Amino acid sequence: MEALRFQVVGEAFKKKPLDVKTPSERPYEYFGKKVFNREKMYKYLPKQVYEKMIDVMDNGARLDRDIADSVAAGMKQWAVENGVTHYTHWFQPLTEGTAEKHDSFIEHDGKGGMVEEFTGKLLVQQEPDASSFPSGGIRSTFEARGYSAWDPTSPVFIIDDTLCIPTVFISYSGEALDYKAPLLRALHAVNVAATDVCHYFDPAVKKVTSNLGWEQEYFLVDEGLYAARPDLLLTGRTLMGHDSAKNQQMDDHYFGSIPERVAAFMRDLEIQALELGVPCKTRHNEVAPNQFELAPIFEETNLAVDHNMMLMSLMKKVARKHGFRVLLHEKPFAGINGSGKHNNWSLSTDNGILLHAPGKTQEANLRFATFIVETLMGVYKHNGLLKASIMSATNAHRLGANEAPPAIVSSFLGKQVSELLDHIEKADKDFLAMTGKQGLKMDIPEIPELLIDNTDRNRTSPFAFTGNRFEFRAVGSEANCASAMIALNSAVAEALVDFKKRVDAKIPEYEKKLAGTEHSAKFHAIIDVLREDIKTCKPIRFDGNGYSDEWVIEAEKRGLDVEKSCPKIFERYLDKESIDMFESLGVMTKKELEARNEVKWETYTKKIQIEARVLGDLSMNHIIPVATRYQSDLLSNVNHMSVVFPIDTADKLSARNIKIIEEIAERTSAIEKGVEELVEARKKANKIEDEHEKAIAYHDKVEPKLDTIRYEIDKLELIVDDALWPLPKYRELLFIR
Repeated sequence: MEALRFQVVGEAFKKKPLDVKTPSERPYEYFGKKVFNREKMYKYLPKQVYEKMIDVMDNGARLDRDIADSVAAGMKQWAVENGVTHYTHWFQPLTEGTAEKHDSFIEHDGKGGMVEEFTGKLLVQQEPDASSFPSGGIRSTFEARGYSAWDPTSPVFIIDDTLCIPTVFISYSGEALDYKAPLLRALHAVNVAATDVCHYFDPAVKKVTSNLGWEQEYFLVDEGLYAARPDLLLTGRTLMGHDSAKNQQMDDHYFGSIPERVAAFMRDLEIQALELGVPCKTRHNEVAPNQFELAPIFEETNLAVDHNMMLMSLMKKVARKHGFRVLLHEKPFAGINGSGKHNNWSLSTDNGILLHAPGKTQEANLRFATFIVETLMGVYKHNGLLKASIMSATNAHRLGANEAPPAIVSSFLGKQVSELLDHIEKADKDFLAMTGKQGLKMDIPEIPELLIDNTDRNRTSPFAFTGNRFEFRAVGSEANCASAMIALNSAVAEALVDFKKRVDAKIPEYEKKLAGTEHSAKFHAIIDVLREDIKTCKPIRFDGNGYSDEWVIEAEKRGLDVEKSCPKIFERYLDKESIDMFESLGVMTKKELEARNEVKWETYTKKIQIEARVLGDLSMNHIIPVATRYQSDLLSNVNHMSVVFPIDTADKLSARNIKIIEEIAERTSAIEKGVEELVEARKKANKIEDEHEKAIAYHDKVEPKLDTIRYEIDKLELIVDDALWPLPKYRELLFIR
C-alpha cells in the first residue's frame, strides 16, 4: 500500500513538461480555424444563402428550411476538406455537461457502394433518445422520442473528425429538456424589453444584446495522484485530508510564476481553444495552490455559454495529455479557496452603446441610471431565484467561505453610483429644470465617462457593479452559465417591461401639465418611476462586508432570502413570482419549471449519496485497516519494551505509544459508529418517494455525518505512520513540481 502511494508521488514530481508545438502563425491567423464562421460561410455558401443566414444570425429572422440543403452542402464541403467523417448534434441536457451522438456521412449509393451525404434535414433536426436524459417526469421511460434542433446563431465547429452542430433539445411534446432553449428565449425577452426602453433615449436602436464574460477557475492535479484518490475520482473532491502545513497562507501563488508543466498545458489549451473560436485572453495563477484561471474576451451570451461548455470539455482532454486532471468542483480541497466562474454581464445596443456605462451627456446618464435601477429591481424582486440559479450540491461548499460571496444575493454599486441614485431619489421636485427643446437639465453632478473604474471592488458581493457591467460572482466553477443567465436576463426583462408600462402611463399626465412638450413629459415620467424603483429596490444594495454575521441578520430584516439549505433554495423556482415571470416572458412554463426542480432535487440527492458511499468505503476498507495495523505495530512495540526493560522504565518509554493506541481505538470506533449512522440515515432517506423531501432528508440527516466522519479521519492522518497512510496527502496533491 505504502509503496503505491510513494511511487505515484515520486512519479508526479519527476514529470517534465511536454514539448508543445506552437503554430507558425500568429493567434489571430488561426483563430476560428475549426469554426464555420462568417468567413467560411461567405466562401462556401451561395451569395443569396449567405445573406439569408446573416439575417437569421443578426436580426433574428426565421430560418428558411429551403436554404438548409445549400447550407448543409457548404458545411460538408468545408468539413470534408478538414478531414471530417462524422457529424453530431451537440446539446446541453440537464446533466450540467454536453451530449453528442456521432453519425458518419456515409450512405448506401444503391449500387452496392457508399457515398458521403449531409442534407439540410440532417443539419436542422435529429432525434436523440430523450428517455435517457433527465426530464423531471416530463417524459416517461418508455416515451423515448425527443428532438435536437439546430441553433444557427452559434457557429458549427470541428472536434477531431466530427462536425459539431450546436442545438436545442426538446421533448416530443415541445418542452425544453436543455439549457439552450430557455436561454435563447430569455435573451429574446431581454432584447425586446430593453430595446423598447432604449427608444425613450434613441429611437434608432434596433436590438439590444446580452453580453457575457466568464472567468473559469480550476485546479490541476497530477494524474497519478488523482488515480490514487478514489474520492477525487468518484466525487470530484477530497472527502478527507488534513490541511497541509503550507497552503495559501503566504499569498505567494496568486499571480505568481506559472509552473513550467502548467504553462505548457495552458499554451496547448489556448491554441486549441483559439482554433475553436474561443477568444482566450487572460491566464494566471489563482489564490490556492494548484489553482488557475482562464478568461476570454466578452461575447454575446449564447455564444459565450457554448464556448464555456466547449472549453470545460477541452480542458479535460488537454490536461490528460499533459499528465494532469482538471478539477472543476467548486471545493475540491478543504481549508483553501474553492473555484468560481464569475459571470460578467452587460447589455449593449446594435449601435455600440453599453447600457450600464455612464456617458458624457445628461441624457446618456439618465439612460445609464435607468438600466442600473431596473437591473437592481430585477435582482431585488428575484434575489432568491438568482441564488437558486447558481446553487448546487457542489457550489454549496464554496459559497460563504472567505474566497466566495455569501449565499445571500445583494448588489455593490460603489460610492459614485450610490450617490447618483440617492440624489435622484431625494432631490426635491424643483431639481429638474426645463431648457426649451434642448431636453432635460438635471441638477445632478455629471458622472464622468469611465474607461476603467468608478468604484472599488467588493469581493464579498455576489452581484457587483464594476464600471460598465455587473459581475455575478456566485456562479460555480463547474456550472453551466446558462442557468444564471436565464434567471438574470429574465428578471431584468420583466423589470424593464414593468418600467415601460408605468412610464407610458405617466406620460399623458405630464403632457397636459407641460403644454405638450412631449420630450420633457417623457423624461419627467422616467424620473418619477425611477424614484419609485430606487426606493423599492434599496434593500438589495449593500456595500459592506458580506462575510459578517451581522449582514445575515440585516439581510433577513431587509426581506432578502437567507436560506442555506440547497434543496430548499431550489424551491424559489416554483414561487408564484418566478412562475409568473417565466411564463409571461415565454421563457419556461410551470410544467418545465416543476420538471427542472425534480431534476435538481434528484441530482442533489445522488451527489450526496455517492459521497456517502465513497466515504463509507474508504473509511472501512482503507483508513481503519491502516490505522489498526499501525496500532498493532505500536502494541507490539509496547510488548517488546516490557520484555527488554524493567516495568517502570518500560511504562515510561511506552507512555506515548499507549496514548496513541488509545486515541486510535477511540477514533476508529467513532468512525465505525459514524459509518453505521451514515448508512442508516441513507436507508431512511431512500425510502422517501418524494424527490423534494428526499433531498431535504439527505441535506439535513446524511450530509452532516460526512463532516463528522471526516474530522476523525483527518485526526488519524496526523498520528498514523506516514509510510502506511494509503492516500496522497494535501501536501502532495497541492504542489506541482
